Amino acid sequence: MRQILGEAGFCQRHKRRAVDFTRRRRFCFMTTVVLLLQKSVRSIQLRLNEFFDGLGQCLEPVSASAWSQARLKLSHSAFVELNQSVLVEPFYGPANGAGWQAWRGHRLVAIDSSWIHLPPTEPMGQEFGWVECKNQKGPCGRYVQGRLSVLTDVLNRMALETFLVGWQTHERTLALEHLKALAAQDIALLDRGFAAYDLFARFIARERHFVCRCSQNTFGVVSRLLAADQARVSEVVTLSAPNGTVSELRAAGLAVEIGVRFVTVRLNTGELEVLATNLLDERAYPAEILGELYGKRWGIETYYELLKSRLDLENFSGRSVEAVRQDVHATIFLSNLESVLTRSTQRQMQAQSSESNAASRQVNRAVSFHTLKWHLMELLLSKEPPAKVLQKLQRFFATAPLTRRPGRKIPRAKPSSWRSYWFQRNVRKSIF
Repeated sequence: MRQILGEAGFCQRHKRRAVDFTRRRRFCFMTTVVLLLQKSVRSIQLRLNEFFDGLGQCLEPVSASAWSQARLKLSHSAFVELNQSVLVEPFYGPANGAGWQAWRGHRLVAIDSSWIHLPPTEPMGQEFGWVECKNQKGPCGRYVQGRLSVLTDVLNRMALETFLVGWQTHERTLALEHLKALAAQDIALLDRGFAAYDLFARFIARERHFVCRCSQNTFGVVSRLLAADQARVSEVVTLSAPNGTVSELRAAGLAVEIGVRFVTVRLNTGELEVLATNLLDERAYPAEILGELYGKRWGIETYYELLKSRLDLENFSGRSVEAVRQDVHATIFLSNLESVLTRSTQRQMQAQSSESNAASRQVNRAVSFHTLKWHLMELLLSKEPPAKVLQKLQRFFATAPLTRRPGRKIPRAKPSSWRSYWFQRNVRKSIF
Protein backbone atom coordinates (compact mmCIF):
# COMPACT_ATOMS: atom_id res chain seq x y z
CA MET A 1 0.00 0.00 0.00
CA ARG A 2 2.80 2.41 0.88
CA GLN A 3 4.51 1.68 -2.43
CA ILE A 4 1.37 2.06 -4.56
CA LEU A 5 0.23 5.27 -2.86
CA GLY A 6 3.66 6.78 -3.53
CA GLU A 7 3.72 5.88 -7.23
CA ALA A 8 3.30 8.76 -9.66
CA GLY A 9 1.33 6.54 -12.03
CA PHE A 10 -1.28 5.72 -9.38
CA CYS A 11 -1.77 9.40 -8.64
CA GLN A 12 -2.07 10.18 -12.36
CA ARG A 13 -4.80 7.55 -12.79
CA HIS A 14 -6.94 8.76 -9.92
CA LYS A 15 -6.76 12.53 -9.85
CA ARG A 16 -9.66 14.44 -11.35
CA ARG A 17 -7.62 16.83 -13.51
CA ALA A 18 -4.11 16.83 -14.96
CA VAL A 19 -3.12 19.88 -12.88
CA ASP A 20 -4.24 18.40 -9.56
CA PHE A 21 -1.65 17.40 -6.92
CA THR A 22 1.19 18.96 -8.92
CA ARG A 23 2.19 21.68 -6.42
CA ARG A 24 3.79 20.95 -3.05
CA ARG A 25 1.00 21.51 -0.53
CA ARG A 26 0.11 20.19 2.91
CA PHE A 27 -2.57 18.03 1.28
CA CYS A 28 -0.70 15.78 -1.11
CA PHE A 29 -2.24 12.73 -2.78
CA MET A 30 -1.27 10.31 0.01
CA THR A 31 -2.50 12.45 2.91
CA THR A 32 -5.82 13.03 1.16
CA VAL A 33 -6.35 9.28 0.71
CA VAL A 34 -5.43 8.47 4.33
CA LEU A 35 -7.61 11.23 5.81
CA LEU A 36 -10.58 9.95 3.82
CA LEU A 37 -9.95 6.45 5.18
CA GLN A 38 -9.96 7.97 8.67
CA LYS A 39 -13.43 9.40 8.10
CA SER A 40 -14.75 11.35 11.06
CA VAL A 41 -18.13 12.97 11.61
CA ARG A 42 -16.80 15.44 14.16
CA SER A 43 -15.83 19.05 13.40
CA ILE A 44 -13.68 19.09 10.26
CA GLN A 45 -11.32 21.67 11.74
CA LEU A 46 -10.75 19.66 14.92
CA ARG A 47 -10.08 16.54 12.85
CA LEU A 48 -7.58 18.40 10.64
CA ASN A 49 -5.74 19.75 13.69
CA GLU A 50 -5.44 16.23 15.13
CA PHE A 51 -4.35 14.75 11.80
CA PHE A 52 -1.50 17.16 11.11
CA ASP A 53 -0.49 17.17 14.76
CA GLY A 54 -0.10 13.38 14.44
CA LEU A 55 2.13 13.98 11.40
CA GLY A 56 4.21 16.51 13.33
CA GLN A 57 3.08 19.31 10.99
CA CYS A 58 1.03 21.51 13.31
CA LEU A 59 3.06 24.70 12.75
CA GLU A 60 0.25 26.29 10.72
CA PRO A 61 -3.40 25.23 11.00
CA VAL A 62 -4.94 23.80 7.83
CA SER A 63 -8.39 25.20 7.06
CA ALA A 64 -11.52 23.17 6.38
CA SER A 65 -11.72 24.93 3.01
CA ALA A 66 -8.30 23.53 2.06
CA TRP A 67 -9.54 20.03 2.87
CA SER A 68 -12.69 20.50 0.77
CA GLN A 69 -10.61 21.63 -2.19
CA ALA A 70 -8.13 18.77 -1.77
CA ARG A 71 -10.75 16.00 -1.80
CA LEU A 72 -12.28 17.49 -4.97
CA LYS A 73 -9.03 16.60 -6.74
CA LEU A 74 -9.27 12.88 -5.86
CA SER A 75 -11.40 10.27 -7.65
CA HIS A 76 -13.12 7.48 -5.72
CA SER A 77 -11.57 5.07 -8.23
CA ALA A 78 -8.37 5.19 -6.13
CA PHE A 79 -10.09 3.15 -3.41
CA VAL A 80 -11.55 0.75 -5.98
CA GLU A 81 -8.11 -0.02 -7.42
CA LEU A 82 -6.51 -0.25 -3.97
CA ASN A 83 -9.18 -2.71 -2.88
CA GLN A 84 -8.61 -4.96 -5.90
CA SER A 85 -4.83 -4.76 -6.30
CA VAL A 86 -3.76 -4.62 -2.64
CA LEU A 87 -6.41 -6.71 -0.87
CA VAL A 88 -8.71 -8.86 -2.99
CA GLU A 89 -6.31 -10.21 -5.62
CA PRO A 90 -3.45 -11.04 -3.20
CA PHE A 91 -5.88 -12.51 -0.66
CA TYR A 92 -7.19 -15.08 -3.16
CA GLY A 93 -3.93 -15.39 -5.07
CA PRO A 94 -1.65 -18.46 -5.09
CA ALA A 95 0.84 -16.75 -2.76
CA ASN A 96 -1.76 -16.86 0.03
CA GLY A 97 -2.23 -20.60 -0.45
CA ALA A 98 -5.12 -21.88 1.68
CA GLY A 99 -5.24 -18.64 3.63
CA TRP A 100 -8.95 -18.09 3.06
CA GLN A 101 -11.95 -20.08 4.25
CA ALA A 102 -13.94 -22.21 1.83
CA TRP A 103 -16.94 -24.53 2.00
CA ARG A 104 -16.12 -27.92 0.44
CA GLY A 105 -13.66 -26.21 -1.87
CA HIS A 106 -16.13 -23.46 -2.86
CA ARG A 107 -15.98 -19.76 -2.14
CA LEU A 108 -19.37 -18.68 -0.80
CA VAL A 109 -20.43 -15.29 -2.18
CA ALA A 110 -23.70 -13.55 -1.46
CA ILE A 111 -25.38 -11.09 -3.80
CA ASP A 112 -27.76 -8.60 -2.27
CA SER A 113 -28.41 -4.87 -2.17
CA SER A 114 -29.49 -2.28 0.36
CA TRP A 115 -30.99 1.17 0.09
CA ILE A 116 -28.99 4.01 1.65
CA HIS A 117 -30.08 7.56 2.41
CA LEU A 118 -27.99 10.24 0.72
CA PRO A 119 -27.54 13.99 1.30
CA PRO A 120 -30.66 15.82 0.01
CA THR A 121 -29.02 18.05 -2.60
CA GLU A 122 -30.19 18.66 -6.14
CA PRO A 123 -27.12 17.09 -7.81
CA MET A 124 -27.57 13.99 -5.62
CA GLY A 125 -31.24 13.79 -6.59
CA GLN A 126 -30.36 14.00 -10.28
CA GLU A 127 -27.73 11.26 -9.92
CA PHE A 128 -29.58 8.76 -7.72
CA GLY A 129 -33.24 9.83 -7.75
CA TRP A 130 -35.71 11.39 -5.33
CA VAL A 131 -38.21 9.39 -3.28
CA GLU A 132 -41.49 11.26 -2.91
CA CYS A 133 -43.26 11.02 0.45
CA LYS A 134 -47.05 11.05 0.73
CA ASN A 135 -49.62 10.81 3.50
CA GLN A 136 -53.39 11.08 3.67
CA LYS A 137 -53.13 14.79 2.86
CA GLY A 138 -50.97 14.30 -0.23
CA PRO A 139 -47.26 14.94 -0.96
CA CYS A 140 -45.30 15.85 2.18
CA GLY A 141 -41.65 15.98 1.14
CA ARG A 142 -38.93 13.96 -0.53
CA TYR A 143 -35.47 12.52 0.10
CA VAL A 144 -32.58 11.11 -1.94
CA GLN A 145 -31.93 7.39 -1.92
CA GLY A 146 -29.40 5.13 -3.60
CA ARG A 147 -28.99 1.39 -3.98
CA LEU A 148 -25.76 -0.17 -2.72
CA SER A 149 -24.92 -3.65 -3.99
CA VAL A 150 -21.86 -5.47 -2.61
CA LEU A 151 -20.68 -8.87 -3.82
CA THR A 152 -19.52 -10.37 -0.51
CA ASP A 153 -17.50 -13.44 0.43
CA VAL A 154 -19.50 -14.33 3.54
CA LEU A 155 -16.98 -16.73 5.10
CA ASN A 156 -14.05 -14.30 4.86
CA ARG A 157 -16.08 -11.06 5.07
CA MET A 158 -14.47 -9.64 1.94
CA ALA A 159 -16.21 -7.24 -0.43
CA LEU A 160 -15.31 -8.33 -3.95
CA GLU A 161 -17.24 -5.76 -6.00
CA THR A 162 -19.32 -2.69 -5.15
CA PHE A 163 -21.95 -0.73 -7.07
CA LEU A 164 -23.68 2.46 -5.94
CA VAL A 165 -26.54 3.33 -8.31
CA GLY A 166 -29.95 4.99 -8.37
CA TRP A 167 -32.54 3.48 -6.06
CA GLN A 168 -34.85 2.53 -8.95
CA THR A 169 -32.26 0.17 -10.46
CA HIS A 170 -33.49 -3.39 -9.89
CA GLU A 171 -31.25 -5.61 -7.78
CA ARG A 172 -31.44 -8.39 -10.40
CA THR A 173 -29.86 -5.99 -12.90
CA LEU A 174 -26.94 -5.53 -10.52
CA ALA A 175 -26.77 -9.29 -9.93
CA LEU A 176 -26.11 -9.74 -13.66
CA GLU A 177 -23.16 -7.36 -13.34
CA HIS A 178 -21.85 -9.22 -10.29
CA LEU A 179 -22.18 -12.49 -12.22
CA LYS A 180 -19.29 -11.41 -14.43
CA ALA A 181 -17.00 -11.30 -11.37
CA LEU A 182 -17.76 -14.84 -10.18
CA ALA A 183 -15.15 -17.58 -10.51
CA ALA A 184 -15.84 -21.20 -11.45
CA GLN A 185 -15.57 -22.48 -7.86
CA ASP A 186 -17.95 -19.85 -6.43
CA ILE A 187 -21.43 -20.58 -5.11
CA ALA A 188 -23.71 -17.53 -5.15
CA LEU A 189 -26.24 -17.35 -2.31
CA LEU A 190 -29.35 -15.44 -3.37
CA ASP A 191 -32.43 -14.25 -1.50
CA ARG A 192 -35.96 -14.81 -2.80
CA GLY A 193 -36.01 -11.50 -4.69
CA PHE A 194 -33.58 -13.01 -7.20
CA ALA A 195 -35.66 -16.10 -8.01
CA ALA A 196 -36.33 -15.64 -11.74
CA TYR A 197 -35.93 -17.80 -14.85
CA ASP A 198 -33.80 -15.20 -16.64
CA LEU A 199 -31.22 -14.99 -13.85
CA PHE A 200 -31.05 -18.77 -13.38
CA ALA A 201 -30.54 -19.23 -17.14
CA ARG A 202 -27.65 -16.76 -17.15
CA PHE A 203 -25.96 -18.53 -14.25
CA ILE A 204 -26.26 -21.86 -16.05
CA ALA A 205 -25.04 -20.39 -19.35
CA ARG A 206 -21.90 -19.05 -17.64
CA GLU A 207 -21.44 -22.32 -15.70
CA ARG A 208 -21.68 -20.61 -12.33
CA HIS A 209 -23.36 -22.11 -9.27
CA PHE A 210 -26.23 -20.64 -7.26
CA VAL A 211 -28.49 -21.48 -4.32
CA CYS A 212 -31.60 -19.31 -4.15
CA ARG A 213 -34.54 -19.22 -1.76
CA CYS A 214 -37.89 -19.21 -3.55
CA SER A 215 -41.20 -17.70 -2.48
CA GLN A 216 -44.49 -19.43 -3.21
CA ASN A 217 -45.45 -17.40 -6.29
CA THR A 218 -42.20 -17.86 -8.25
CA PHE A 219 -42.54 -21.32 -9.86
CA GLY A 220 -45.32 -23.91 -9.92
CA VAL A 221 -43.08 -26.59 -8.41
CA VAL A 222 -42.43 -24.36 -5.40
CA SER A 223 -46.16 -24.04 -4.65
CA ARG A 224 -46.52 -27.81 -4.94
CA LEU A 225 -43.62 -28.56 -2.60
CA LEU A 226 -44.83 -26.05 -0.01
CA ALA A 227 -48.30 -27.55 -0.12
CA ALA A 228 -46.86 -31.05 0.46
CA ASP A 229 -45.02 -29.72 3.54
CA GLN A 230 -42.28 -32.37 3.56
CA ALA A 231 -38.63 -31.64 4.40
CA ARG A 232 -35.55 -33.02 2.62
CA VAL A 233 -37.32 -33.47 -0.68
CA SER A 234 -34.97 -33.08 -3.66
CA GLU A 235 -36.37 -32.86 -7.18
CA VAL A 236 -34.78 -31.86 -10.49
CA VAL A 237 -37.30 -30.05 -12.67
CA THR A 238 -37.08 -28.78 -16.25
CA LEU A 239 -38.21 -25.15 -16.24
CA SER A 240 -39.58 -23.53 -19.38
CA ALA A 241 -39.14 -19.86 -20.20
CA PRO A 242 -42.14 -17.66 -19.27
CA ASN A 243 -44.51 -16.68 -22.04
CA GLY A 244 -43.39 -13.62 -23.95
CA THR A 245 -39.70 -13.97 -23.09
CA VAL A 246 -38.68 -16.78 -25.48
CA SER A 247 -37.53 -14.54 -28.34
CA GLU A 248 -35.65 -12.25 -25.98
CA LEU A 249 -33.87 -15.19 -24.32
CA ARG A 250 -32.92 -16.71 -27.68
CA ALA A 251 -31.57 -13.38 -28.86
CA ALA A 252 -29.37 -13.30 -25.76
CA GLY A 253 -28.14 -16.83 -26.48
CA LEU A 254 -29.92 -18.33 -23.46
CA ALA A 255 -31.75 -21.66 -23.26
CA VAL A 256 -35.54 -21.67 -23.21
CA GLU A 257 -35.49 -24.78 -21.00
CA ILE A 258 -33.17 -25.34 -18.04
CA GLY A 259 -32.78 -28.03 -15.39
CA VAL A 260 -33.01 -26.75 -11.82
CA ARG A 261 -32.98 -28.73 -8.59
CA PHE A 262 -35.50 -27.81 -5.90
CA VAL A 263 -34.86 -28.83 -2.28
CA THR A 264 -37.11 -28.41 0.77
CA VAL A 265 -35.58 -27.42 4.11
CA ARG A 266 -37.24 -27.32 7.54
CA LEU A 267 -36.20 -24.35 9.68
CA ASN A 268 -35.88 -24.41 13.48
CA THR A 269 -39.13 -22.44 13.63
CA GLY A 270 -40.97 -25.26 11.84
CA GLU A 271 -41.36 -23.24 8.65
CA LEU A 272 -40.64 -24.97 5.34
CA GLU A 273 -38.43 -23.30 2.74
CA VAL A 274 -37.72 -24.23 -0.86
CA LEU A 275 -34.25 -23.70 -2.31
CA ALA A 276 -33.46 -23.69 -6.03
CA THR A 277 -29.96 -24.62 -7.20
CA ASN A 278 -27.99 -25.89 -10.16
CA LEU A 279 -25.92 -28.14 -7.87
CA LEU A 280 -27.61 -31.19 -9.32
CA ASP A 281 -25.38 -33.91 -7.82
CA GLU A 282 -27.38 -35.24 -4.86
CA ARG A 283 -24.48 -37.35 -3.59
CA ALA A 284 -22.03 -34.46 -3.46
CA TYR A 285 -24.66 -31.99 -2.21
CA PRO A 286 -27.36 -33.90 -0.27
CA ALA A 287 -30.53 -32.10 0.71
CA GLU A 288 -29.68 -31.95 4.42
CA ILE A 289 -26.54 -29.82 3.91
CA LEU A 290 -28.09 -27.28 1.54
CA GLY A 291 -30.07 -25.73 4.36
CA GLU A 292 -26.86 -25.26 6.35
CA LEU A 293 -25.19 -23.89 3.23
CA TYR A 294 -27.93 -21.35 2.58
CA GLY A 295 -27.79 -20.24 6.21
CA LYS A 296 -24.35 -18.79 5.45
CA ARG A 297 -26.12 -16.09 3.40
CA TRP A 298 -26.88 -14.28 6.65
CA GLY A 299 -23.30 -13.02 6.50
CA ILE A 300 -24.24 -10.38 3.93
CA GLU A 301 -27.02 -9.06 6.17
CA THR A 302 -24.58 -8.63 9.06
CA TYR A 303 -22.10 -7.05 6.63
CA TYR A 304 -24.58 -4.32 5.66
CA GLU A 305 -25.28 -3.83 9.38
CA LEU A 306 -21.54 -3.36 9.91
CA LEU A 307 -21.34 -0.76 7.13
CA LYS A 308 -24.37 1.21 8.27
CA SER A 309 -23.98 0.93 12.05
CA ARG A 310 -20.40 0.31 13.15
CA LEU A 311 -18.86 2.24 10.22
CA ASP A 312 -21.71 4.77 10.04
CA LEU A 313 -21.74 4.76 6.24
CA GLU A 314 -24.82 6.99 5.85
CA ASN A 315 -23.23 9.78 7.90
CA PHE A 316 -21.34 11.18 4.93
CA SER A 317 -18.41 13.57 5.28
CA GLY A 318 -19.42 15.53 2.16
CA ARG A 319 -22.53 16.48 0.22
CA SER A 320 -21.35 16.16 -3.39
CA VAL A 321 -21.79 13.07 -5.57
CA GLU A 322 -18.04 12.43 -5.67
CA ALA A 323 -17.71 12.90 -1.89
CA VAL A 324 -20.40 10.27 -1.32
CA ARG A 325 -18.70 7.81 -3.69
CA GLN A 326 -15.38 8.47 -1.93
CA ASP A 327 -16.92 7.66 1.46
CA VAL A 328 -18.61 4.50 0.19
CA HIS A 329 -15.55 2.98 -1.48
CA ALA A 330 -13.20 4.12 1.31
CA THR A 331 -15.47 2.39 3.83
CA ILE A 332 -15.53 -0.81 1.75
CA PHE A 333 -11.74 -0.71 1.52
CA LEU A 334 -11.39 -0.16 5.27
CA SER A 335 -13.67 -3.11 6.07
CA ASN A 336 -11.61 -5.39 3.79
CA LEU A 337 -8.36 -4.16 5.31
CA GLU A 338 -9.65 -4.99 8.78
CA SER A 339 -10.70 -8.48 7.63
CA VAL A 340 -7.20 -9.16 6.24
CA LEU A 341 -5.20 -7.73 9.16
CA THR A 342 -7.23 -9.47 11.89
CA ARG A 343 -7.07 -12.88 10.19
CA SER A 344 -3.92 -14.12 11.94
CA THR A 345 -5.25 -12.97 15.34
CA GLN A 346 -8.50 -14.81 14.70
CA ARG A 347 -6.61 -18.00 13.86
CA GLN A 348 -4.60 -17.77 17.08
CA MET A 349 -7.81 -17.40 19.10
CA GLN A 350 -9.34 -20.43 17.43
CA ALA A 351 -6.21 -22.49 18.08
CA GLN A 352 -6.17 -21.50 21.76
CA SER A 353 -9.87 -22.37 22.11
CA SER A 354 -9.29 -25.79 20.54
CA GLU A 355 -6.37 -26.57 22.85
CA SER A 356 -8.31 -25.67 25.99
CA ASN A 357 -11.68 -27.06 24.79
CA ALA A 358 -13.17 -23.66 25.53
CA ALA A 359 -15.90 -21.82 23.66
CA SER A 360 -14.71 -20.31 20.40
CA ARG A 361 -13.62 -16.69 20.59
CA GLN A 362 -13.47 -14.01 17.92
CA VAL A 363 -11.93 -10.61 17.41
CA ASN A 364 -13.93 -7.74 18.87
CA ARG A 365 -14.75 -5.64 15.79
CA ALA A 366 -15.24 -2.48 17.85
CA VAL A 367 -11.67 -2.81 19.10
CA SER A 368 -10.16 -3.79 15.73
CA PHE A 369 -11.76 -0.96 13.76
CA HIS A 370 -10.84 1.64 16.38
CA THR A 371 -7.28 0.33 16.41
CA LEU A 372 -7.02 0.43 12.63
CA LYS A 373 -8.50 3.91 12.43
CA TRP A 374 -6.08 5.44 14.91
CA HIS A 375 -2.98 3.72 13.49
CA LEU A 376 -3.58 4.31 9.78
CA MET A 377 -1.17 7.24 9.69
CA GLU A 378 1.54 5.15 11.35
CA LEU A 379 0.78 2.24 9.01
CA LEU A 380 0.77 4.21 5.74
CA LEU A 381 2.50 7.58 6.21
CA SER A 382 5.30 6.92 8.71
CA LYS A 383 8.78 5.54 8.09
CA GLU A 384 8.24 2.88 10.77
CA PRO A 385 8.88 -0.65 9.39
CA PRO A 386 5.48 -2.12 8.43
CA ALA A 387 6.21 -5.40 10.27
CA LYS A 388 6.74 -3.50 13.51
CA VAL A 389 3.48 -1.56 13.11
CA LEU A 390 1.55 -4.74 12.28
CA GLN A 391 2.97 -6.48 15.33
CA LYS A 392 1.63 -3.67 17.49
CA LEU A 393 -1.78 -3.88 15.79
CA GLN A 394 -1.97 -7.63 16.46
CA ARG A 395 -1.57 -7.02 20.20
CA PHE A 396 -4.46 -4.56 20.17
CA PHE A 397 -6.64 -6.86 18.05
CA ALA A 398 -6.32 -9.59 20.69
CA THR A 399 -7.78 -7.45 23.50
CA ALA A 400 -11.37 -7.92 24.74
CA PRO A 401 -12.30 -10.87 22.49
CA LEU A 402 -15.92 -11.97 22.15
CA THR A 403 -17.18 -15.50 22.84
CA ARG A 404 -18.99 -17.18 19.99
CA ARG A 405 -21.90 -19.45 21.00
CA PRO A 406 -23.26 -21.30 17.93
CA GLY A 407 -26.99 -21.94 17.96
CA ARG A 408 -27.67 -19.49 20.75
CA LYS A 409 -30.87 -17.54 20.20
CA ILE A 410 -32.39 -14.94 22.47
CA PRO A 411 -36.09 -14.05 22.00
CA ARG A 412 -36.40 -10.40 21.09
CA ALA A 413 -39.44 -8.20 20.94
CA LYS A 414 -39.62 -5.93 17.91
CA PRO A 415 -39.02 -2.34 19.11
CA SER A 416 -41.35 0.51 18.29
CA SER A 417 -40.31 3.08 15.70
CA TRP A 418 -39.72 5.66 18.44
CA ARG A 419 -37.52 3.28 20.50
CA SER A 420 -35.52 2.39 17.39
CA TYR A 421 -35.02 6.10 16.64
CA TRP A 422 -33.92 6.74 20.24
CA PHE A 423 -31.42 3.88 20.01
CA GLN A 424 -29.92 5.20 16.78
CA ARG A 425 -29.56 8.70 18.25
CA ASN A 426 -28.35 7.95 21.78
CA VAL A 427 -27.10 4.38 22.18
CA ARG A 428 -25.60 3.10 18.94
CA LYS A 429 -21.86 3.60 18.84
CA SER A 430 -19.89 3.95 15.63
CA ILE A 431 -16.10 4.00 15.41
CA PHE A 432 -16.01 7.61 14.27
